Amino acid sequence: MNISINRRHFLITTTALVAMPIAALAAEEWIVYEPGILQALLDEGKTVMVDYSAVWCSTCKAQEKVMDDLRALNPAYNEAMVFVRVDWDDFMRHTVTTSRKIPRRSTLLVLRGSEELGRIVAGTSVADIKALMDLGL
Repeated sequence: MNISINRRHFLITTTALVAMPIAALAAEEWIVYEPGILQALLDEGKTVMVDYSAVWCSTCKAQEKVMDDLRALNPAYNEAMVFVRVDWDDFMRHTVTTSRKIPRRSTLLVLRGSEELGRIVAGTSVADIKALMDLGL
Protein backbone atom coordinates (compact mmCIF):
# COMPACT_ATOMS: atom_id res chain seq x y z
CA MET A 1 0.00 0.00 0.00
CA ASN A 2 2.81 2.41 0.82
CA ILE A 3 4.27 1.89 -2.65
CA SER A 4 0.99 2.84 -4.34
CA ILE A 5 0.74 6.00 -2.22
CA ASN A 6 4.27 6.99 -3.19
CA ARG A 7 3.53 6.19 -6.83
CA ARG A 8 0.31 8.23 -6.65
CA HIS A 9 2.18 11.15 -5.06
CA PHE A 10 4.82 10.92 -7.80
CA LEU A 11 2.20 10.95 -10.55
CA ILE A 12 0.34 13.92 -9.04
CA THR A 13 3.57 15.88 -8.57
CA THR A 14 4.80 15.06 -12.07
CA THR A 15 1.47 16.07 -13.61
CA ALA A 16 1.45 19.34 -11.65
CA LEU A 17 4.99 20.17 -12.77
CA VAL A 18 4.26 19.43 -16.43
CA ALA A 19 1.08 21.50 -16.36
CA MET A 20 2.69 24.42 -14.53
CA PRO A 21 3.35 27.46 -16.70
CA ILE A 22 6.93 28.61 -17.24
CA ALA A 23 6.27 31.84 -15.30
CA ALA A 24 5.35 29.80 -12.22
CA LEU A 25 8.54 27.79 -12.52
CA ALA A 26 10.55 31.01 -12.66
CA ALA A 27 8.84 32.13 -9.45
CA GLU A 28 10.30 29.10 -7.70
CA GLU A 29 13.82 30.43 -7.99
CA TRP A 30 15.73 31.32 -4.87
CA ILE A 31 17.31 34.74 -4.41
CA VAL A 32 20.95 34.37 -3.44
CA TYR A 33 21.63 36.59 -0.44
CA GLU A 34 23.80 39.65 -0.86
CA PRO A 35 24.22 42.18 1.97
CA GLY A 36 21.22 44.48 2.24
CA ILE A 37 18.80 42.46 0.10
CA LEU A 38 16.95 40.82 2.98
CA GLN A 39 16.28 44.11 4.76
CA ALA A 40 15.25 45.75 1.48
CA LEU A 41 12.66 43.02 0.87
CA LEU A 42 11.34 43.33 4.42
CA ASP A 43 11.19 47.14 4.09
CA GLU A 44 9.06 46.64 0.94
CA GLY A 45 6.57 44.71 3.05
CA LYS A 46 7.48 41.30 1.65
CA THR A 47 7.21 38.10 3.63
CA VAL A 48 10.54 36.29 3.32
CA MET A 49 11.45 32.63 3.76
CA VAL A 50 15.16 32.52 4.61
CA ASP A 51 17.20 29.36 4.20
CA TYR A 52 20.60 29.37 5.91
CA SER A 53 22.33 26.55 4.05
CA ALA A 54 25.60 25.17 2.77
CA VAL A 55 26.08 23.29 -0.49
CA TRP A 56 27.78 20.40 1.32
CA CYS A 57 25.04 20.01 3.97
CA SER A 58 22.83 16.94 3.54
CA THR A 59 20.18 18.30 5.94
CA CYS A 60 20.05 21.51 3.88
CA LYS A 61 19.54 19.49 0.69
CA ALA A 62 16.70 17.54 2.31
CA GLN A 63 15.05 20.79 3.46
CA GLU A 64 15.43 22.31 0.00
CA LYS A 65 13.77 19.31 -1.62
CA VAL A 66 10.80 19.53 0.75
CA MET A 67 10.40 23.28 0.18
CA ASP A 68 10.71 22.95 -3.60
CA ASP A 69 8.13 20.12 -3.64
CA LEU A 70 5.70 22.13 -1.51
CA ARG A 71 6.16 25.19 -3.72
CA ALA A 72 5.50 23.12 -6.83
CA LEU A 73 2.31 21.71 -5.34
CA ASN A 74 1.00 25.01 -3.96
CA PRO A 75 1.70 28.18 -5.99
CA ALA A 76 0.31 30.27 -3.11
CA TYR A 77 3.72 29.99 -1.41
CA ASN A 78 5.43 31.68 -4.36
CA GLU A 79 2.77 34.38 -4.47
CA ALA A 80 2.93 35.10 -0.74
CA MET A 81 6.67 34.91 -0.07
CA VAL A 82 10.09 35.65 -1.45
CA PHE A 83 12.62 32.87 -0.93
CA VAL A 84 16.18 33.89 0.01
CA ARG A 85 19.12 31.52 0.46
CA VAL A 86 21.96 32.64 2.73
CA ASP A 87 25.20 30.72 2.14
CA TRP A 88 26.34 29.62 5.58
CA ASP A 89 29.99 29.38 4.57
CA ASP A 90 30.03 32.99 3.36
CA PHE A 91 27.77 34.61 5.98
CA MET A 92 27.97 32.59 9.22
CA ARG A 93 29.68 35.50 11.01
CA HIS A 94 27.79 38.26 9.19
CA THR A 95 25.08 40.44 10.74
CA VAL A 96 22.37 38.66 8.68
CA THR A 97 23.18 35.57 10.75
CA THR A 98 24.38 36.88 14.11
CA SER A 99 21.62 39.48 14.57
CA ARG A 100 18.99 36.72 14.40
CA LYS A 101 21.01 34.30 16.55
CA ILE A 102 21.11 31.64 13.84
CA PRO A 103 22.76 28.65 15.57
CA ARG A 104 23.80 26.67 12.50
CA ARG A 105 23.26 25.94 8.84
CA SER A 106 19.97 24.20 8.03
CA THR A 107 18.03 26.93 9.82
CA LEU A 108 14.83 28.12 8.14
CA LEU A 109 13.03 31.37 9.05
CA VAL A 110 9.88 33.12 7.96
CA LEU A 111 10.10 36.90 8.41
CA ARG A 112 7.62 39.72 7.90
CA GLY A 113 8.55 43.31 8.70
CA SER A 114 10.50 43.25 11.95
CA GLU A 115 8.86 40.00 13.11
CA GLU A 116 10.13 36.45 12.97
CA LEU A 117 7.00 34.39 12.37
CA GLY A 118 8.72 31.05 12.91
CA ARG A 119 11.87 28.97 12.58
CA ILE A 120 13.07 25.43 12.18
CA VAL A 121 16.59 24.33 13.05
CA ALA A 122 17.83 21.18 11.28
CA GLY A 123 14.32 19.81 10.78
CA THR A 124 13.41 17.93 7.62
CA SER A 125 9.85 16.82 8.38
CA VAL A 126 7.45 17.67 5.54
CA ALA A 127 4.73 18.50 8.07
CA ASP A 128 6.98 20.84 10.07
CA ILE A 129 8.35 22.65 7.01
CA LYS A 130 4.85 22.97 5.55
CA ALA A 131 3.60 24.42 8.88
CA LEU A 132 6.45 26.95 8.81
CA MET A 133 5.75 27.91 5.21
CA ASP A 134 2.03 28.20 6.00
CA LEU A 135 2.91 30.97 8.49
CA GLY A 136 3.94 33.06 5.49
CA LEU A 137 0.62 32.72 3.67
